[in-house]
Amino acid sequence: MEDDNIISSFYTRDTLNPDIWDNYDEVEESKMKDEIRKGLLDIANEFMNFIGFDIFIQDVTMTGSLANFNWSKFSDIDLHIIYDFKETGNEEELFKELFNLKRIIFNSQHDITVKGYEVETYVQDMNEPHLSTGVYSVLYDEWLTQPKPEKVSIDKEKIESKSKTWMDMIDNAIDDLDNIDDLDVALEKLNNIKEKIKKFRSSGLERGGEYSYENLVFKYLRRNGYIEKLFNNKNEVIDKTLSIQENLTQK
Repeated sequence: MEDDNIISSFYTRDTLNPDIWDNYDEVEESKMKDEIRKGLLDIANEFMNFIGFDIFIQDVTMTGSLANFNWSKFSDIDLHIIYDFKETGNEEELFKELFNLKRIIFNSQHDITVKGYEVETYVQDMNEPHLSTGVYSVLYDEWLTQPKPEKVSIDKEKIESKSKTWMDMIDNAIDDLDNIDDLDVALEKLNNIKEKIKKFRSSGLERGGEYSYENLVFKYLRRNGYIEKLFNNKNEVIDKTLSIQENLTQK
């Protein structure tokens, strides 16, 4: 039954989400509700205070299904802080990694919701291509990419079949952890699956956009808990590795 709910969440709606938008049934006239916009700007400001760096923000945007017609009970609010990482000079990759770690910590330490939808913050490079068909500037209160309603044909069996392949791969890798003595090997195995899923989704987004089967399969795995399952087991292996290293240091 839950699988059917996940599949049905992929279908598009006739309007934007009425909790988030004024004039939700006329996308050309739609605007983010004032209370939502103010709340998101407050969250963005709190996140930047947490990061602790004085940087010039190009924009604050919202993207994802709640800025589109494919919203559902599984949706969350993707809040992006737009920054030009070229300002960091030769330390661009270092700052990207630092801001990503800050994002993970901030999101894990806070349970922030807006109208019942979780808010996920992220620092996005302004030079990074973004493939979403709906992007709203929260800072400037205007659409950057206005979504268009479209009917999407979804092959339920195809999504379930491809998802099961990944689920079996994740389950088998986790089951094999008990037979692997070398924790570094175990960690590498889980990382390989993580990277394969990431590339799988990215290739679909580049080729077919948000409604590609690769992206829908990724959403299926996220919504049925398998992405979280993979990350939780990866973190357990990391904890065990660090615990062994700590014990060796104390001897």
